[in-house]
Amino acid sequence: MSKVLVSKLPMVGALFWTIKIVATTLGESVSNYVSMAPLNMGYAASALIFLAAFVLTLTVQLRSDRFRPVVFWSVILTTSIVGTAMSDFMNRTAGLGYAVGATVLTTLLVLVLIGWRATGQTMDVERIATTKGEILYWTATLVSNTLGTSSGDFLSDGLGIGFRDSALVLGGAMLLILAAHYFSPISGTVLFWAAYVLTRPLGAVAENAVEKPVAQGGLGVGTTITSGALLAVLAVLVGYQQLTHHERTIAPDHAPRAAGQADQHPEAAPRW
Repeated sequence: MSKVLVSKLPMVGALFWTIKIVATTLGESVSNYVSMAPLNMGYAASALIFLAAFVLTLTVQLRSDRFRPVVFWSVILTTSIVGTAMSDFMNRTAGLGYAVGATVLTTLLVLVLIGWRATGQTMDVERIATTKGEILYWTATLVSNTLGTSSGDFLSDGLGIGFRDSALVLGGAMLLILAAHYFSPISGTVLFWAAYVLTRPLGAVAENAVEKPVAQGGLGVGTTITSGALLAVLAVLVGYQQLTHHERTIAPDHAPRAAGQADQHPEAAPRW
């Protein structure tokens, strides 16, 4: 009898996107809390600390034998925190600037996704069933979450749009992707990754719109209160998912799949 694999990644739906946005927004706030005010540890030191945290949480995730919400979202959170610190280090300390930093990271993300497709591992996240596929998923996640901070800063500061208007622009883009999911023939996998990447800059500018001083275009709430509130919301959402999620199995004839197969079978596309 063929072995049935247990899914280690969550179903893609409204709860997934809600937690993703909250977790990546919290990542921006925590990184600012440590690297800037009030701890002022700097971008380089913060990036090293958070990189170690990412490696630790990822190791636990890779060794898990099933989807564990607390572990999974801990990895998402640490990729967001370390991604923010690395982006700020590149753009500010190293002097690349927001436009160049965003361009470099966009190019890197495209290369990661092309390389992923070339491996033959499925890009349908609900059907990832190999360690190799999972490592590719987390690599793309880390790069996209680093890109999110750069692109959010580029929109709000580089182009001078401001935090709140940038959040409206990115929110509108998310709505367009949602509409395309229901009313266009565009691949569900393509739309998933477009939305997955956009949630990060959306979280970044939304966090800045709340946390930054009024003189900088924010509400002046500060990183301490912002981080605490977001952490409480995240804990409630992940706790709810922990109580309500059902273990999913992946049939052996679907795991792993070739990268383009999800496009040929609409029922295999991520469900929103």
